[in-house]
Amino acid sequence: MSANSESSATNAQERPDASGWSAKQYNNTASFVYSSQFTAPVLNLLAAQPGERVLDLGCGSGELTLLLQDLVGKKEGGLVVGTDLSESMIAKARSNGVHHAYVADAQDIDFDSLREQDVIEGTFDAVFSNAALHWCKKNPFGVITSVQKLLKNGGRFVAEMGGFMNCIGIRSALHDVIKTKGHDPIPIDPWYFPSVDDYSKLLVQGGFQVQHIEIVPRITPLTTDVYDWLNLFVRHSFLKQFDDEEADWIMREVQERCRVDCQDVSGKWQMMYVRLRFSAILQK
Repeated sequence: MSANSESSATNAQERPDASGWSAKQYNNTASFVYSSQFTAPVLNLLAAQPGERVLDLGCGSGELTLLLQDLVGKKEGGLVVGTDLSESMIAKARSNGVHHAYVADAQDIDFDSLREQDVIEGTFDAVFSNAALHWCKKNPFGVITSVQKLLKNGGRFVAEMGGFMNCIGIRSALHDVIKTKGHDPIPIDPWYFPSVDDYSKLLVQGGFQVQHIEIVPRITPLTTDVYDWLNLFVRHSFLKQFDDEEADWIMREVQERCRVDCQDVSGKWQMMYVRLRFSAILQK
């Protein structure tokens, strides 16, 4: 890679892209998302094996994709493909060493454009996803349709995402503060946090047999504070229609409203994450 190419890749990772994500900001503020402490349960549920073909749906900056790449690559035929809607994230995943990382919308994968990259329908042993599917509010069943097309018969779909009651307190504060600005928060809320029953029904409708599904509450320490968390996860999604001054005020007001619940006596901030974790087998 030339110096100019490296510079372009770095710039792409630092500034929010068209999808609203910055890989650098994500790594600085939300490295807990891919920490071994928080991802061990879903990786154990996946139980990837050497020689398998695995697709990481919503791979982000590729930290877990790399772990899977090293594991499945120990045997001939092993392949891991990472996909993400964010060009910034894919650029970072590639620079981190992910061999096969491509921009794609999990809700509607364009197989025609990816087929030459070895993303072929019906050829994957497993589809994995961590902390991505709750961003697929527009078409949750489209995700399941994409996964169904990717997997072999008997292939497994293993994922963890935000579940019912995720970000409790933060989300309601956002809704309340946005209302004070004269806006309806419901249509601009980007999150999809389903219950066990809700997502189980979608999986069954998509031809999957649910092997395991649970809601897992998880207290999550923040690297800095709620404002920085909001600036990463909310500014360019929930608040994208607001100008910088309005968005800044909203995020600071939300932090103040949540201080009593989310900041301990030592000044450290934490949030209540609630994860939906599941494993399902495709039965064509």
